[in-house]
Amino acid sequence: MIGKVITFNLRYNEPKDGENAWPYRVKRVSQTIQEHDPILFGTQEGYHDMLKELHEELPAYNWIGTGRFGEHEDEHNAIFFKKDQLEVLEEGHFWLSDTPEVVATKSWDSMFPRMCTWIRFKDKNSHKVFVVYNTHLDHRSQEARENGVKVIWDYIATHQINQPLPVILMGDMNSHPSNATIRYLNGESKEEGPKGWLRDAYSLLEGEIGRTAHDFKGGADEAPIDYIFVSPEVELIETIVDRRQIGGGYPSDHYPIIAAVRLS
Repeated sequence: MIGKVITFNLRYNEPKDGENAWPYRVKRVSQTIQEHDPILFGTQEGYHDMLKELHEELPAYNWIGTGRFGEHEDEHNAIFFKKDQLEVLEEGHFWLSDTPEVVATKSWDSMFPRMCTWIRFKDKNSHKVFVVYNTHLDHRSQEARENGVKVIWDYIATHQINQPLPVILMGDMNSHPSNATIRYLNGESKEEGPKGWLRDAYSLLEGEIGRTAHDFKGGADEAPIDYIFVSPEVELIETIVDRRQIGGGYPSDHYPIIAAVRLS
């Protein structure tokens, strides 16, 4: 199986954004997705109405997600997938807290409840099975970010014990590469965890990666906060940070991150 995967923070619908508010951007987002033609993509900051509108623009996809306050309330970490190519075998959600199975819980001074959505897929052509995790770490609390990725890793590790499968982890980590959160995922910390098992899609890029959140101002200075990580069975072919404007404006205040992958 060869295909593209994307992580994309959509920016919630904020009327104060004026010409950058969601109603003016939904077609920019859908055009971006259609041009890259991923087999799946994960979104952050998508509210239910936004995701329904986006889905109407992208009929080749289905999506799964729940609101961080439960049901379809507030932000979702949705996963969209090509319905003619991928079959959903199992799905789930957990919260990045001391009680991850309790809906809408938060810990470690997290400003909001933070969560992760995961889906176990089977490719209908190759019959290969893999798991995707999509998350959005807290923007305020470093403690919540560091502990949040450990909760995610605990779930990944448990899933691997029960059924070892290729893994794709994506999301807005609200952390630069030098941050302890990303160092943990990259296996650069002394703590127990991935220990280098995950590979950062940015490892294919030379030099400075540049920012991925830009407040609708563009630019490529500073450092990224949006990431895609893969397990050893997922070969990284190409990584792109799409910094284009579409139709006279940016699709979001974050750039989409695209990784072309192959399941070995």
